[in-house]
Amino acid sequence: MGAGPAGLTIGNILRAASVDCLVLETETRDFIEQRPRAGVIEEWAVRGLEKRGLARNLLDQAQLHSACEFRFGGERYRFSYGELTGNHHFIYPQPLLVTDLVREYADARAGQIRFGVRDVRVHDLDTDRPSVSYTCPETGQRELVHCGFVAGCDGARGVARDAIPAGRVRIARHDYGIGWLAMLAEAPQSADTVLFGCHPNGFAGHMARSPEVTRYYLQCPPAEDPENWSHDRVWAELQQRLGAAGAPPLTEGRLIEKRVLDMHDYVVEPMAFGRLFLAGDAAHLIAPIGAKGMNLALHDAFLLGDALVAYLRTGEVSGLNGYSETALRRVWDYQEFSQWLSELYHGTASGDPFRVGTTLARLRRLFTSPKAATAFAEQYLGTAAQY
Repeated sequence: MGAGPAGLTIGNILRAASVDCLVLETETRDFIEQRPRAGVIEEWAVRGLEKRGLARNLLDQAQLHSACEFRFGGERYRFSYGELTGNHHFIYPQPLLVTDLVREYADARAGQIRFGVRDVRVHDLDTDRPSVSYTCPETGQRELVHCGFVAGCDGARGVARDAIPAGRVRIARHDYGIGWLAMLAEAPQSADTVLFGCHPNGFAGHMARSPEVTRYYLQCPPAEDPENWSHDRVWAELQQRLGAAGAPPLTEGRLIEKRVLDMHDYVVEPMAFGRLFLAGDAAHLIAPIGAKGMNLALHDAFLLGDALVAYLRTGEVSGLNGYSETALRRVWDYQEFSQWLSELYHGTASGDPFRVGTTLARLRRLFTSPKAATAFAEQYLGTAAQY
């Protein structure tokens, strides 16, 4: 259930092993191939896609980033994590990855997929013959699909998570109490790296998406109306919060998207019930503070897809039995990093002199302590030897 990075990657892994599967998606194909989403993919995730024959376009077209830049106190500080670790990020917008995965699954590997389905429901999850029902958009008729397993990859608003009975699941939540005004600008990137502005007015971020489009973020109240932010106001704040000595002004352009993101997280434990396995945002939501969401979805997909294939080929159950525990170790590590990074980004705008002072000390430590810098780089890249 769900044709995002998690669901499509699992589907592709199954089809590569000649396993029959059906992907159900409530949106249209055009919609999921154009929906603005994340674009930062960690190197281990790209290698996982490459191993499964799913990274050809990505490797040909993605930008490689091996550094980021913090701007605070009117100065700019370049953090070259590639030099510290030998690893880098790939910048490849999620709509392009989803397009690649859909084509590979549906067109190259002959996977079944239904777009625009409605009223999806799951049944008999605690039996060895679960089923999924949905309303067909063409006929209006109810369809019932019997299956061996259900992969719930239908996101934060899907039905998979809610299908787990109360008392059999715990949902841990965290609210940061802030919002980010997320924008796409028709403008080339203004630097060769991601920019993080830690400013008394609030956080600002600059992230490349394509040669013609750049993603920007501005910290704002969580219930803010995007229409309160005019073109002029947006660019004035971006120029101020990302300004630094010796840095050229940002290249401005038309804003083609404005929406406010409420910064919050949740984690579902366990990520499985009976024959239902959750993956991606259905299992855990992580605020875009550390650009970790798509990477976690891919990690889930690799674990679950490989475990399903092992079980169906040989009867090996260890992968499925250990799926939730293994996935959650990385999930919780990334959640902790996101929480730590939030203080780094937002502490200078807290209005609390003590928090401002400790935040600036934390920022300076990244550029004065090699051990602190290496630890940050490992978390930022997700390169720990094990989780």
